[in-house]
Amino acid sequence: MTLPVWHPESLAARLPFLRRRGKLTAATRRFFTDRGYTEVETPYAVPTPGEEVHLATFRTERVHPDGRTEPLWLHTSPEFAMKRLLVAGAGPIFQLARVWRNNEGSARHAPEFTMLEWYRPGADMDSLIAETTAFLRDVLPPVVTSAGVRTDLSFIERLTVADAFRRYAGADVLATAGDAAALASASGARLREGETWEDLFFRLLLERIEPHLGRDYPTFLTHWPAAQAALARRSPDDPRVAERFELFVGGIELANAFVELTDPVEQRTRFVEDRARRHAMYGADWPMDEDFLAALSHGMPPSAGIALGFDRLAMLAAGADRIGQVLWLPPGDLA
Repeated sequence: MTLPVWHPESLAARLPFLRRRGKLTAATRRFFTDRGYTEVETPYAVPTPGEEVHLATFRTERVHPDGRTEPLWLHTSPEFAMKRLLVAGAGPIFQLARVWRNNEGSARHAPEFTMLEWYRPGADMDSLIAETTAFLRDVLPPVVTSAGVRTDLSFIERLTVADAFRRYAGADVLATAGDAAALASASGARLREGETWEDLFFRLLLERIEPHLGRDYPTFLTHWPAAQAALARRSPDDPRVAERFELFVGGIELANAFVELTDPVEQRTRFVEDRARRHAMYGADWPMDEDFLAALSHGMPPSAGIALGFDRLAMLAAGADRIGQVLWLPPGDLA
């Protein structure tokens, strides 16, 4: 019989992991304040929770004192709000934010979780990778273990998406961009009925590539196809790719980062395309974030930023195997 999460024995089993999480939180704040970052707090209930195509959200409602009602959503990331602060001149900034993503729950996913995000004006991909590496080495043990995967932080791997597809899927992912049949042929995959190039891209990424990443040492997977990086700047060296990376540690996808797109015209175009795809699949939802686009038009400094799953980082710090072990009151199905 599974004990309820409030039972003393249940908490006692989680307590060593939770105490390690507390030390991690303190070390994180110290790392960023020592580097000149300011900790910020931004609203959780917002008119526009993001523009990601596939993320499910939680809807709520504000009732104004005069009786008017306003639909709001719990944000999936504080990114839009923090970029407004960059426009205002607040950076460099960081936040430990609660975020919500509906329809999620597994050993590594919770519907409500903590995201560590930080943004530095003037940073590029190389400097952000260097800072992220320094952060990992500052707050984690030299070797981390989770779910039987042992990872040494003394060395890092940098691998482009194109090189990863060549190495593990045998395909030139950039040459086949937009052509699902060509990508299927090059990779030896059977194209499923109705499967788009993007669908196949992520299936190959999940099945053939990610199982090899961030295991013996951390892997920074860089330079994503431009269509898979809606908030990142295109690479000046190859416009087919965007300056985005994902970080894998302990076999866990830990972080997602961009050299930020600051062009309001291109950002609007990408939002329109993503919204059309999302609405075609899931129906109409929230309005376009015109205030965010207005902020970009005012002028956001060249910046790089990263969103890191703090609960997953706590799993690595504490040697936990499940996300519920590092949550004070996990949902019953994650305990």
